[in-house]
Amino acid sequence: MKVLLYFEGEKILAKSGIGRALDHQKRALSAVGIEYTLDAECTDYDILHINTYGINSHNMVNKARKMGKKVIYHAHSTEEDFRNSFIGSNQLSPLVKKYLVSLYSKADYLITPTPYSKDLLEGYGIKVPIASISNGIDLKRFERSKTKEEKFKEYFNISSNQKVIICVGLYFERKGIIDFVELARQFPDYRFIWFGHTPMYSIPRTIRTLVREDHPKNVEFPGYIKGDIIEGAYSAADLFFFPSYEETEGIVILEALASKQQVLVRDIPVYKGWLKDKENCYMGSTNEEFASLIESLIEKKLPNTCESGYEVAKQKSIERIGHDLKEVYETVLNRGHTNESEQIYLKN
Repeated sequence: MKVLLYFEGEKILAKSGIGRALDHQKRALSAVGIEYTLDAECTDYDILHINTYGINSHNMVNKARKMGKKVIYHAHSTEEDFRNSFIGSNQLSPLVKKYLVSLYSKADYLITPTPYSKDLLEGYGIKVPIASISNGIDLKRFERSKTKEEKFKEYFNISSNQKVIICVGLYFERKGIIDFVELARQFPDYRFIWFGHTPMYSIPRTIRTLVREDHPKNVEFPGYIKGDIIEGAYSAADLFFFPSYEETEGIVILEALASKQQVLVRDIPVYKGWLKDKENCYMGSTNEEFASLIESLIEKKLPNTCESGYEVAKQKSIERIGHDLKEVYETVLNRGHTNESEQIYLKN
């Protein structure tokens, strides 16, 4: 079995969750002994596993079909998570949905990160079988490291008595960036650091202004940072606060859980079945609730859920994801032409 992993615009998307998902796929396939290639000109593969949605991606699918290859589309995106992101995204979202449905329907099988996103896709009327498989997490990479933590503290000049709250994400309203800044205003003694970057020309003016100037002094936007500094931040911070309104999974949450960090998220449907309030994380719905939870968690007035959160990350390790991907590949190859009514369900 040989798989062509195709990823259009890799440099552009490398800083996003989709970019990290490709890296996880490569490592997952290596872990279970599946040969793969990234060479789009390759012709001796058995399955095209495609992750992106541009015109070249569309052409790759058509090319694979003409050669009689099997096609698996990794459905990272939905209409719901396209909204409240780039300029004009809300106006374009119905067209994006129509385009995604057209692309996804060309596949023999779909893979999507969570049961929630699987339900959304089925609600679009897509008849292609869908498997829910997490994007996975590299547990070793996010093990607590004093060296990494010191690099993070030195980079940001964090003193021993400072309380630090972090988030990682693109500069999208959907990610809860407005709420992040608003809550920071209520806690001037805490440092709020938002890691991540989005080209300013692509986001609405309100978000550009928020990032550039309209935020209190205790909020920092250092941009996209990788390696020891961000990995040290995950474990050295006092809280990972992710107020996103819509996700298909949220790789950054898995990274925080793998770091044994205390996690606070918005109570949204995507977390149903794997995140549980007061058990492996804390959840809120309004800024009033978040304010109360932030203060209580930072001041250690609530029980710590880090160990239980780590158990969630363990269930989504790259090695486990590799076995799930292998099962889908074998299903597609062994069944010949996929019957639209056939489904398999993978439990993560």
